[in-house]
Amino acid sequence: MKKSSITQFVRNTMVMGVVTMGVFSCTQLEDVSLDKVTDGSSIPPAQLLASANSYMYIFPSNGSAMSMNEITTDEMQGPTRGTDWDDNGVWRQIHEHTWTATNGNVVLAWDEFNKGHALANEVINNANSSALIKAQATFARAYYMYHIMDLFGQVPFKEVVGGQVTSKVLSRSEAFTKIVGDLEGVIGTLADASATPSQSFVATKQAAQGLLAKLYLNKGVYTGALAGPYTFAAADMDKVISYADAITASGKFAVNQNYFDNFATDNDLKSKELVFNIPYTGGVNPSPSADGYGSNQRLVYPGTHYNQNPSGWNGFTTLADFYNSFEAGDVRKGGQVINKSVSGMTYGFLVGQQYDQTGAKLTDRQGNPLVFTADCPLNGANERQGIRVMKFSPDFANPIAGANDFAFIRYSDVLLMKAEALLRKGNAADGLALVNQIRTARGLKALATLTETSLLAERGHELYNEGWRRNDLVRFNKFNDPVVNRSTASPATRRLFPIPQKEVEINPQLKQNEGY
Repeated sequence: MKKSSITQFVRNTMVMGVVTMGVFSCTQLEDVSLDKVTDGSSIPPAQLLASANSYMYIFPSNGSAMSMNEITTDEMQGPTRGTDWDDNGVWRQIHEHTWTATNGNVVLAWDEFNKGHALANEVINNANSSALIKAQATFARAYYMYHIMDLFGQVPFKEVVGGQVTSKVLSRSEAFTKIVGDLEGVIGTLADASATPSQSFVATKQAAQGLLAKLYLNKGVYTGALAGPYTFAAADMDKVISYADAITASGKFAVNQNYFDNFATDNDLKSKELVFNIPYTGGVNPSPSADGYGSNQRLVYPGTHYNQNPSGWNGFTTLADFYNSFEAGDVRKGGQVINKSVSGMTYGFLVGQQYDQTGAKLTDRQGNPLVFTADCPLNGANERQGIRVMKFSPDFANPIAGANDFAFIRYSDVLLMKAEALLRKGNAADGLALVNQIRTARGLKALATLTETSLLAERGHELYNEGWRRNDLVRFNKFNDPVVNRSTASPATRRLFPIPQKEVEINPQLKQNEGY
């Protein structure tokens, strides 16, 4: 259960989302990428900040950026089942690496992150904003700019210089420098994370440190040639280690022994891993999207069958090779029933015969045993094919908008980032100790050695369906490799998405990315 202050914050966010979307929402012809810069003095800064933060609720979803980060990889796919999930091929294109500049997920991600970016700028340039609110808004802007930089490579930006508004488009390396400089400039102003398990939505010092660790870990990608090879400089890896150590030294975080407590409806109370989380209150949809579903439950419904509880949309699956890569005994595969009183659904991966809460075998809509199989074609799948992912608990009390918080930066990720930085510096032994700390908590034997291959696998097993797989595969130079239902390697240019065509047409400063 969230605190009353969080509930009020969400209410404020929803109100301000309605107000500001009337001012800043886009039509097909509006350039949402060129964010506004005004003094914003007519709206209280705290409410403006709530509105800016509200666009973070777009991320924990099945579409937009989450699909671009997961369905493009070896972890997930969005198969077409008859006429279900066809949607003019947008999901198949994402998995096959054949998306275009008009793909709905690509366009939505660009629009929503740039809206959040624009609203954060309003707070920063508001004459009434306190130093703390400006620092929190700077973090929010860095969050949105990070996604734009990571996915699209170019970041439209406006700022006030000498009282004059200047417009420009930052290159990927320029955006990296800007984001890092902004975060490092405000980190001393941000407050420490709460000492209680329930973390605050407001940007904290540890949230900034986690994002900075992510930035420096990927600096070679963001400042180098698109196709690589990437250089991971020792000085950059030292930055990753330093920021990870600062988070650990705060004493506020630890690896959860119960893995799925990190994704439960009361994870704000149970999880010690929420370094930066996006909070939800059961029954309240704080997302500015208009579909009515709280975005966190969009990580539940896409895969569940119509005849399960909750009744889902019977879409997304993991890939057989990814499921089979887990070791026996890895608790992250799941298997335990989430709520025996109302459903037989289990945590982790749903595979094989499915049951209801009484133990009775479920069937599909034609009466066939509801047995989820490993094999699943990308086009023409039946409603039983494919292993489903149930990492985040359904909120049975609030089936539309669940109470599960979403951790954008989780403590286990922080330790794995440090382990990778140590490995890239040649200190495999200390990196191995961190990886084994997590493996022990997940019911696995310690590894004897640590390699890039084993570390990438560990990141996949720990962080699946949390929106980091594409980022990891690019950094390890594996993103374009063939996977199940994508039999040939894709061009290196697919490591960036195209700028939406409507934006290129109305903003001459934007240049379409190579290969599109």
